[in-house]
Amino acid sequence: MADFEMYQEYQRIEEYDEDSPPGEEDLIIHVPEGRGDPWHHIKNLDNFFTRIYHFHQKNGFACMVLSEFFELVQFLFVVTFTTFLFNCVEYDVLFANRAVNHTGQSHKVTIPDAILPSEQCIERIEGNSCIIFLLIMAAIFWVYRLVKVICNVLSYWEIRQFYIKALKIRMDDLCNFSWQEVQVRLIHLQREQPMCVQKRELSELDIYHRILRFKNYTVAMINKSLLPIRLRVPFFGDMIFLTQGLKYNFELLLFWGPLSLFQNKWSLHPKYKRAANRQELAKQLSRVILLTGMVNLLLCPFVVVWQVLYAFFSYAEVIKREPGSLGARRWSLYGRLYLRHFNELDHELHGRLGRGYKPAATYMNAFVSPLLSVLAKNVAFFSGSVLAVLIALTVYDEDVLTVQHILTAITVLGVVITVTRSFIPDEHMVWCPEQLLQCVLAHIHYMPDHWKGNANKAETRDEMAQLFQYKAVFILEELLSPIITPFILIFPLRSKSLEIIDFFRNFTVDVAGVGDICSFAQMDIRRHGNPQWMSEGQTEASVYQQAENGKTELSLMHFTIKNPHWQPPQESSVFISHLKEKVQQDAQTGPSPQLLMSEAPLCTSLLSNESATGPDNLLASVLAHPILTASGLPGWNRRFTPQNSTASAAASVLASLSSSQQPHTGRSRSHTLLPSRQHYDVPMYCSEHTVGDSMSASDSKMLSQSKSALASEFASAEMSLHAIYMHEVHQQKTQHTSGLLQAPVSMRDLSTNSGPQIQSSQTVSLVLPTSGHLGGWAEEEEEEEGDEEEINTSPVPDQTSRGSS
Repeated sequence: MADFEMYQEYQRIEEYDEDSPPGEEDLIIHVPEGRGDPWHHIKNLDNFFTRIYHFHQKNGFACMVLSEFFELVQFLFVVTFTTFLFNCVEYDVLFANRAVNHTGQSHKVTIPDAILPSEQCIERIEGNSCIIFLLIMAAIFWVYRLVKVICNVLSYWEIRQFYIKALKIRMDDLCNFSWQEVQVRLIHLQREQPMCVQKRELSELDIYHRILRFKNYTVAMINKSLLPIRLRVPFFGDMIFLTQGLKYNFELLLFWGPLSLFQNKWSLHPKYKRAANRQELAKQLSRVILLTGMVNLLLCPFVVVWQVLYAFFSYAEVIKREPGSLGARRWSLYGRLYLRHFNELDHELHGRLGRGYKPAATYMNAFVSPLLSVLAKNVAFFSGSVLAVLIALTVYDEDVLTVQHILTAITVLGVVITVTRSFIPDEHMVWCPEQLLQCVLAHIHYMPDHWKGNANKAETRDEMAQLFQYKAVFILEELLSPIITPFILIFPLRSKSLEIIDFFRNFTVDVAGVGDICSFAQMDIRRHGNPQWMSEGQTEASVYQQAENGKTELSLMHFTIKNPHWQPPQESSVFISHLKEKVQQDAQTGPSPQLLMSEAPLCTSLLSNESATGPDNLLASVLAHPILTASGLPGWNRRFTPQNSTASAAASVLASLSSSQQPHTGRSRSHTLLPSRQHYDVPMYCSEHTVGDSMSASDSKMLSQSKSALASEFASAEMSLHAIYMHEVHQQKTQHTSGLLQAPVSMRDLSTNSGPQIQSSQTVSLVLPTSGHLGGWAEEEEEEEGDEEEINTSPVPDQTSRGSS
């Protein structure tokens, strides 16, 4: 880390005391030499670290300023162009319903003929009071956005200066730095020159808590089924509704609005931490929710108009060009929050779900209705026949295009054919739902228990569709959101006011130098562990305090793997050690890693492919192995495959990975995996210390990759193996309590007698897939909702959490 000799002056800022979390009243603010003003953005560390993170993820100053500029231009264009279309176009002339006088000569209608003169256009606008009102509202909003953009640009410039002068990262090199590398420089900077933090040592978890303070609360509420609201729709059953607009209202009510539960960005109002007046506070929150719902109802017409216009301008051309884009899928907002770990940054979540996109899409596309397939084939035949004739006539004589509505017919027929093809299954597809769902689990890390062994059921597919929705469903939900959101706020959400108050009181802790955070974000096994998820004997949590679906345990493993330098607290260290011991024990009955690598069909092809990377080989060696394929089938479980076969296979690879790092305990836990191509007796994994010596000529392409990017891929593969292993152990424990556990069978004996192997097309690629992106509404933003058990609303335990981490 570069030294800070050029920064020698420091200055105490007293006027920022009211903006600081507990323990940060006396802030030491950094002042560059030769300047009299401090780094003003450091006064609020939540904003400071968040802006540093977003600055990195959005590729620096120029990209961020350009994006802000075009947002302003885009809004201005939509308003101006819509006003022009409604008031300045003569549609009777454009549609040839009225002849145009061209001094007696025949003349084709041109675009200028259909556009009114500017004086007549202005007169029309001035004569419509509704248009005038809407334009005034749009102008006020645009000016507000302009002021906000100017403030943001000034903030971006300060962050740019911090990157260059403090972190020693030039803007040209920013894209070459991973977030982990930026984070390491921040931690080193804290040790050399303290940055507005009471703690002398800044940890990775402190930074994550600052950036994800409110997001961790939301993930926890999803996990405890406090949110989202489930609606019972006739003919459709229970549906989960969560849109960008509804999520915005949730955040406004709970986190940063003028009447929210937080008095600032890092501190919950003290009154919400006391149990004595919980009923009164619940009534107060109910009134605030009612008021917010009424405001939404009043603004509903304006928001609907904007949503329709924005959707039309965003999607119309793409839908005309690629009608099949609407049939593409995306992770829903509910799915993004349900599948999100505690303390998982946006880019980590997006990368993980991106890796799971291909197997998830393959799994969902495998469900095809035979009846719809027959109808689709016939509709496609008839539509294609008519379309072929029209195209042939057009090729023969282009004057056919002048026939009224002929272009419309060709377009509609093309759309019909594209839509019907989506209902026709691939004749070469192999139906293997359990193996596909196992591939999905490897990346999304969370799956309800009842999905295991029921991957071929329509109920499982419908529940998966709530996490992985059609693009068309996303667009429809966003268009309906302004209408449905007010009613959700006014009716169902108000009834949860007391549960919300109890949640924030019971699950808020005050961390010195950080402020109030969600207690689940501490990933404390003792306080929030679940005995069914390998934390038995280590947790004191009641059912109300336990995180569902192993969220605490899986989040702890994810954070530990993604941040190898982080030193977990004592309770977390005990859990990690226990997990490693369990892995070593199960690995003894599992197949050897070399056997997994050699027998998996996809892995064999990857080993002979010089362009393949280590992470692909690692995950493919487990996911493509016949043992894992058979483990999801009830018949195989009972006759041939032991219940712990999948766990043993995953444990075998994880144990090999762990043993390969033992000689280098002094270094970080980051590692590089290098499969041996010729001698399977050598270790499959090598630490960074020996990478250069152990690489063969065929792996030369790997040397050109960034070490940090490659380490991130290996960390993702390692976490995927842990997710598979922990789910299998959880299933074993659940079945053991039901008396269904069977005697184990030697895995090495079984692996030599496995059935047909699975095709390589069913394995997961670690490369981010290019799904049909349509633009429009922001699709990576949060990301919410969880599919868990309802919170018990009977006597709520009074557990005001005020401990420190």
